[in-house]
Amino acid sequence: MNKIHRQLLNILIRYVLLLLVAFPDLFIFYLIFTPITIYLAFFLLNLFFEASLSGNIIFLDDVSIKIIPACVAGAAYYLLLILNFSTPNIEFRKRVKMIFVAFASLLILNILRILILSFITLSKPSLFNTTHEVFWYGISTLSVVGIWFAEVKLFKIKQIPFYSDIKFVFSKIKC
Repeated sequence: MNKIHRQLLNILIRYVLLLLVAFPDLFIFYLIFTPITIYLAFFLLNLFFEASLSGNIIFLDDVSIKIIPACVAGAAYYLLLILNFSTPNIEFRKRVKMIFVAFASLLILNILRILILSFITLSKPSLFNTTHEVFWYGISTLSVVGIWFAEVKLFKIKQIPFYSDIKFVFSKIKC
């Protein structure tokens, strides 16, 4: 198999994997990150408060914090995976390391978000809705973009997601 065929096969494999991971309903992300998110948030909150856990609900004093799928941010993990897999010419080991760094970074930021919102709920409940919306609409998007840009710099990525693949494919089409 020549180099061009290998590159085309690589593109096909990366995009098929992205499609397969998405079904059904980003299940794999929620399967992996729901328990990690719940138990990490519970553990950290338990350092500051007397907390108890029942399923996906953390109880603090007279407040309950329910970790729903949106709190886990499965779509954000998927977006980071899309950015990673849609970028060509990344060696396999480097790609795995990038995914690990991206997911770990997002997990840390997400846990911090849950902790901050929990503290706000306990201290100033009237600020919860506004703060939650600021996180939901602004900071979460900026976090994903920031993680990707940090990875581009840290791992010295020169290609552009999607565009570089499309440019390569079109350059090989003979009309």
